[in-house]
Amino acid sequence: MAEFKLPANSTVRKDGRLFKAPAEAKNVRVFRIYRYDPDSPENPRMDTYEVDMDSCGPMVLDALIKIKNEIDSTLTFRRSCREGICGSCAMNIDGRNGLACISACADVKNEVRIYPLPHLPVIKDLVPDLTAFYAQYASIKPWLQTRTPAPPDAERLQSKEDQLKVDRPSACILCACCSTSCPSYWWNSDRYLGPAALLAAYRWIVDSRDEASGERLDELMDPFRLYRCHTIMNCTEACPKDLNPAQAIGQIKQMLAHREH
Repeated sequence: MAEFKLPANSTVRKDGRLFKAPAEAKNVRVFRIYRYDPDSPENPRMDTYEVDMDSCGPMVLDALIKIKNEIDSTLTFRRSCREGICGSCAMNIDGRNGLACISACADVKNEVRIYPLPHLPVIKDLVPDLTAFYAQYASIKPWLQTRTPAPPDAERLQSKEDQLKVDRPSACILCACCSTSCPSYWWNSDRYLGPAALLAAYRWIVDSRDEASGERLDELMDPFRLYRCHTIMNCTEACPKDLNPAQAIGQIKQMLAHREH
């Protein structure tokens, strides 16, 4: 592997590297970005990038792409759709979890501070390890479970009213912004499923076509899997799709309470 060399317009500081904007740049924004490289002794650090916004798009993801393409090719982050649909570019921006592709740089008053999603192992730079998060999602069996055969030559139909119950929960993009903003998930992520997985569980419990709602509720009757939620509401505040995981969790608790009486 070729040795990485700093660009001519960069310097090394005590807290990380500084990449200066061109002297002729008039509209400069400062981005302070968390850096972690498992193969580097300088871990972690905060690198500083001065970006000429006159030649950059308005969103945080635009700035990250410009930094990677034109300033520092070693910067690592996830991105895909750029439309707030895939959830790949979830990160902590100015102290809040969100999607870089729909977070405007103009909404941050001073320097833009960017970190990976909190309280997850970091693979590299802004890329967290989501292995456990996806395993928790898989554990709630996010697919239709039925016992009766499907109607011949037809779909399993439901009323418009029943469809509306699953419409909003189905909009979750599994970006992990909600779960990684939850203190209960920080403390008990090995046993507490977290808001994203529980929202998905709710989506299938209330689906009128699913025939395993009883079993799904049984699997959630656990002091940790469900009841570590303390209704802090960070999850709802953090969701970039304006969903309400806290409400879904509360409704699951109500369903279980009604079964006990």
